[in-house]
Amino acid sequence: MKTMLGAAAWLAAGVGLGVGALAGFTTWTLNGPRRPWPNYTFTPFEMRVHSDDVAFTAADGVALAGWWLDQPESSTVVICAHGHRGNKSDMLGIGSGLWRAGYSVLLFDFRGNGDSGDGPQSLAHHEQRDLTAAVDLVRERRPDARIAVVSFSMGASTTILAAADDPRIEAIVADSPFATLSDVVATRYRRHRLPSEPLIPVADLVNRLRYGYAFAQVRPLDKVDALSPRPLLLLHGTADKVIPYDHALQLAEAAAPGPVELVAFDGADHCGGYFTDRPAYIALVSDFLERSLGTRPATDRA
Repeated sequence: MKTMLGAAAWLAAGVGLGVGALAGFTTWTLNGPRRPWPNYTFTPFEMRVHSDDVAFTAADGVALAGWWLDQPESSTVVICAHGHRGNKSDMLGIGSGLWRAGYSVLLFDFRGNGDSGDGPQSLAHHEQRDLTAAVDLVRERRPDARIAVVSFSMGASTTILAAADDPRIEAIVADSPFATLSDVVATRYRRHRLPSEPLIPVADLVNRLRYGYAFAQVRPLDKVDALSPRPLLLLHGTADKVIPYDHALQLAEAAAPGPVELVAFDGADHCGGYFTDRPAYIALVSDFLERSLGTRPATDRA
């Protein structure tokens, strides 16, 4: 009997250690600093687009960096927000496309990525300060311009959360956003055939203790309705394995009856809509911005 109890205790201890290790690894993948080396990226030079380097600072002191693609005659500035562990060079396709369509564009790096400084990182929590700082920069450079945000994955969820409290953002394009952080983590566990329980509660606890925020604080689903009456365009691939298409359906339902549009890319994986037809994607976004803001972009400079 004592032998059985001892074995059970060792088994329970082993399971507990395993759960703790998995939870710790989960939170590190969400928040831990990781910069690629060597940090070689394309720039606006390769896209034959003139740009200015810009530097600005988030409210908590993190130094941020970006590229300003100017169209002086444009009445709209589009901020492009990249995804988790990405950088501003990821936005060169859509950014240069919208610049050629006549919009001024700001591409920037979230904290801990690209040319921006290090600081507390997360999955769409701390990054809200960075997007707000980008809006501040646009207001300084172009006080009378209307501001839209075109965003992807984590950047899209960050945009929904930040824009809910920032009316200066007048139109939102959110490509492949997640509805809740806990569901993103659960999806990842399912992909590796791991049980969500008890992993999610333990990972949430570790995240709060180590990184200072709870999963429940990152729920775009709870804030998307605050965007109304501002227009929202949701874009999502139906075969998304990172953030399932169901997240877009949840967000669209929660945003209604506000002005929300949902465009599905049949068979596309995560953030794959742009790559199904690049010119059509840029035209789709440009048309939405024109209809939503009631302004026409400046004359094409391509």
